[in-house]
Amino acid sequence: MRNTVYKNLVKILFVVASLFTLVSSVQAHEFKVHKNIVWASPKNFPLTLDLYVPSTGKANYPVLIIYHGGGWLINNNSIMNSMAEYVATHGEFVVANVNYRLLPDNQNTTTINEIVEDAMGATLWVKDNIAQYGGDPKRIAVTGDSAGGHLASMIVTSGRNLTSDGFSAKGLGFHPTYLPKGKTAEQLAKADALKVQAAVISYGAFDMYANASNGFEKPSNIFWALAKAEARGIFGKTINVTDNADYYKAVSPIYNIPAAANYKLPPQFIHVGSTDNTTPPASVKLYVDALQKAGQPVEFKLYEGKNHAFLDSGCNEFLKTCFDKDAPNTLNDIIQFLEKTLK
Repeated sequence: MRNTVYKNLVKILFVVASLFTLVSSVQAHEFKVHKNIVWASPKNFPLTLDLYVPSTGKANYPVLIIYHGGGWLINNNSIMNSMAEYVATHGEFVVANVNYRLLPDNQNTTTINEIVEDAMGATLWVKDNIAQYGGDPKRIAVTGDSAGGHLASMIVTSGRNLTSDGFSAKGLGFHPTYLPKGKTAEQLAKADALKVQAAVISYGAFDMYANASNGFEKPSNIFWALAKAEARGIFGKTINVTDNADYYKAVSPIYNIPAAANYKLPPQFIHVGSTDNTTPPASVKLYVDALQKAGQPVEFKLYEGKNHAFLDSGCNEFLKTCFDKDAPNTLNDIIQFLEKTLK
C-alpha cells in the first residue's frame, strides 16, 4: 500500500515539475539588447539609454521606460539592468532603461527641473523612435524606483506643463531635453504628447518641498557625500525652499494631481516595502490617497518585510536586500499589471 502511494506521489510530483518547466520555458525567452544609445546631449552632457527587445517574433510590443533611483545624486541605469532583463525575458515588452543627468553633473550645477526635463525628453525620444526597434509608441508605460519613481510620477502628473521658456519665474513649466523635429514645447503640451498608458511607481518620492524643508539640500543628507559633491540648493544658489516654495512644489507630484473630471491619469500601480525607512509606507500612502481623492485610477500594494531599493541589481548589504531574493515576485506583479493595462 505504502509503495503504491509513494509511486503515485512520485508521478504527481513529476507531472507538477513538468508543468512548471513548461510554464517557465514559455515565460522565459531571449532578447536582443541595444546598448548606450545617445538620445540627447544637454549642455554637452551625453545621455544614453539601453533597449531590450524580446525575441518572440511579434510585430510590435508595448514599451516600459525605466528611470533608476539614487536620490537624484548617485547611480546610473546599470542599477536597473537586472529588472530590465527580467521584464524583457518574462514579459513581452520592449524595455528602455534610461540615463538622466544627476545633480552633481556639469560641475554640480544640474537643477532638479533639468532632471525632470531629461525624464520627459527620454519619454518623447522613445515615442519618436521606438517603432524602429519593435516597440509600439501607442502603448507606453513609465516606471521608476525611489528618485526614479518621482520622475515617472512627474511625467504622469505634469506632462502637459510644457513651455519654451522653461522653468523660471515666468511660469515654472518644463522644456523637455528632447523635442521631436519641428515641434515646440507648446505644441507638444497641446497634443498631450507625453501621455502614457500606464505607470508603475516603486517606493517613490513625491514631495520635494517636504524633502528640502527637512534637510535634503544640507550636508546631513548622506547622498551628497556618496556622490562626492558639495551640498547645495537643488535649484541653484538663488532659489531656496523658504522663499520659493512654489518652485519645489512644481517638481512635486503630490501637489500636481489633477481631478479626474478635468484630466484622467493613466492606471497606476504603486508599491512599497513595509520596512522601508527611506520612502516610508506612510509617505507613499499619502500620495495614493491623494490620487484616490482626485478620482484617479490607482492600485496599491504593501510588500511585507521588504526594505528600500529591492528592485536594484545585486545585493545591498546596508539595506539587507538582494535582487534574486526580493525582486521576482514584485516584478511578476508588475508584469501582470502591465499586461492588463497595455493589452
